[in-house]
Amino acid sequence: MTQQEILNSNWTKTKKAEALFDLGFTRHQVAELITSGNYGFAYNIWKKWNDRRTSQPQPSIPIDFEFEFSRKFGVEIEFFGAQNNTLTQNFRAEGLEIRNENYNHDTRPHWKFVSDSSISGFNAKELVSPILQGNAGLKDFRKACKALRISNAQVNTTCGVHVHLDANDYSIENFRTLVKNQYLIENQIDKIMPKSRRANNNRFCQGFRNNAQNTFFQKIDAKETVTELARFFNSRYFKLNLQSYQRHGTVEFRQHGASTNFLKIKNWILICARLVEFSKQNILLTNINQILDENLQEYVEDRELALA
Repeated sequence: MTQQEILNSNWTKTKKAEALFDLGFTRHQVAELITSGNYGFAYNIWKKWNDRRTSQPQPSIPIDFEFEFSRKFGVEIEFFGAQNNTLTQNFRAEGLEIRNENYNHDTRPHWKFVSDSSISGFNAKELVSPILQGNAGLKDFRKACKALRISNAQVNTTCGVHVHLDANDYSIENFRTLVKNQYLIENQIDKIMPKSRRANNNRFCQGFRNNAQNTFFQKIDAKETVTELARFFNSRYFKLNLQSYQRHGTVEFRQHGASTNFLKIKNWILICARLVEFSKQNILLTNINQILDENLQEYVEDRELALA
């Protein structure tokens, strides 16, 4: 049913509210449509509705999820071993402006190398991209991966890949849903990561699953602003880092293992982007395949088999 059909029905306010939640409406929207702005009443209906959803099997395929990769993003790759002059020469040969800088968190209009004391290895660095966008951004990122590889950049278990995705179009409800979906598929994501970055094996990318689901979700729902939600985690060292929103307007996915392989990182970027895009519908996942196309489903399956 459509929104208008629901509102025009002779149902109770509770049933109308639940039907709107099924369509993806937020609690604030339902409060305005059904209860003349009574948020508390809408919240109580939502709480019972959501409890039922999380305790029952969900459809394996989401409704009306169309994905187009157009979101702004950024990537950070940790590595060691390559010579500075070689790196600079090879990046410029690919048409990419690159600069060496001291460690900083500033977003630049150019690619940059910064020092990173958390990495073990000679000449340890982190490559940080400028703001990229959509498929054009992926093309530039491919050039950067090529330049790293021909420069003999090396990685080990102290290195990782971090992906930032623009979240300036997100509401607090979207952030809550993203956190919950990360929680719900965390075990599946762990299976496509090396053991050093699963569960809580790495202090720089901790998981959410050491919390009981109902208690964790209740605490997430109690946060009324993104700042409150980010402070709840009290660190940026989680697989999903919300504190980057306050500095960069992004959410950061920190779990991916060390790599300079473009195809591998590209697939991870697209998985993260699909999770961000899908969570805007305020619908909870039960399986990561709900948001993946056939190519990414095959990639996930292959990674699980390779890392089992």
